[in-house]
Amino acid sequence: MSDLIHIDKEYKTWIENLVLLYRQQQVKAAVKVNEEVIRFYWTLGKDISERAYDNKYGSHFYEIVSLDLRSEMSNAKGLSESNIRYAKRFYSLYINLLKNLQQPAEKSALMNFQQSAEIFDVLFSIPWTHHLYIIDKTKGDFAKAFFYVRKTLENNWSRNVLLNMLSSNLYEREGSAISNFSKVLPEPESCLAQQITKDPYNFSFLTLTENYKESELKDALISNIAKTLMELGRGFAYMGKEIRIKIGETEKFLDMLFYCVPLHRYVVVEVKTGKFDSGNVGQLGTYVVAVNHQLNTEGDNPAIGLLICQEKDNVLAQYALESSNQPLGISEYELAQALPKDIKSSLPSIEDIENELNNN
Repeated sequence: MSDLIHIDKEYKTWIENLVLLYRQQQVKAAVKVNEEVIRFYWTLGKDISERAYDNKYGSHFYEIVSLDLRSEMSNAKGLSESNIRYAKRFYSLYINLLKNLQQPAEKSALMNFQQSAEIFDVLFSIPWTHHLYIIDKTKGDFAKAFFYVRKTLENNWSRNVLLNMLSSNLYEREGSAISNFSKVLPEPESCLAQQITKDPYNFSFLTLTENYKESELKDALISNIAKTLMELGRGFAYMGKEIRIKIGETEKFLDMLFYCVPLHRYVVVEVKTGKFDSGNVGQLGTYVVAVNHQLNTEGDNPAIGLLICQEKDNVLAQYALESSNQPLGISEYELAQALPKDIKSSLPSIEDIENELNNN
């Protein structure tokens, strides 16, 4: 058969297509199995909650249910006492979300879901292990929990990425930058632009020594561009650093330039290692206008600017933004604890290591 594959290209293409189709069906089957498993846990949690079995039968109820189910379904997985407890917590958490959506005075603009069916479609589409992390970390906050469920589905987060986002408090940070978007951009563009911001940005994946320079911070962000993009959010494409812009006879350089595909806009990012100054807004606004004139093409919306600084006075930042008619946002950033400046003195140099090896 291998000779035939090499000789007959049509046959080879047919085999390749069959393999691709089979793998696609495997993925679909895995997704369907996951959906049905989550539905089972929902029903299990619903029954336990509505029948109050855990109150009726005492502290050993979950252990007994686990033993009985595994006895009847010896080949089934995921029927541990712990999983059954999680099933009740899963149901209790999101039934409150559904009840909240049914209250006219409590319209959930945050989640943009009006129908129960849409809630279930999302809930049943991510793996059970992801749900366990979310349940543990969000501690009964159904809006926060569903936020992470949606983000997991939208961005196809692995468990490790989800854990990182939970640990970095993405829910609290997202959309919280000080900006003038609502004043200078029409709806719904202003809302969408606000959603891509964070405050603070979490750059804890960077390793910098104390008293680092602005150029070192920018270089570290670029060298970790994959993680930087993850922190910026879904749909950001990196266009380059130190982008040269000539304004009249003056040459300027943009710290970092991104393109946000969902917004169809360039995003000019300026990074400052010091405290925010009102003059930063004029500089950033000028760069945004320059991008609109020189880089935008048909189909591109006007650019927006993000200033990410080490520290800011929120009142000063708000006043400064009110003075600009360009769409700008201002956030702080956080780093992991900086390494001592003299840390290199306590570590062996390459020469020290080579000498040690030569002497042995």
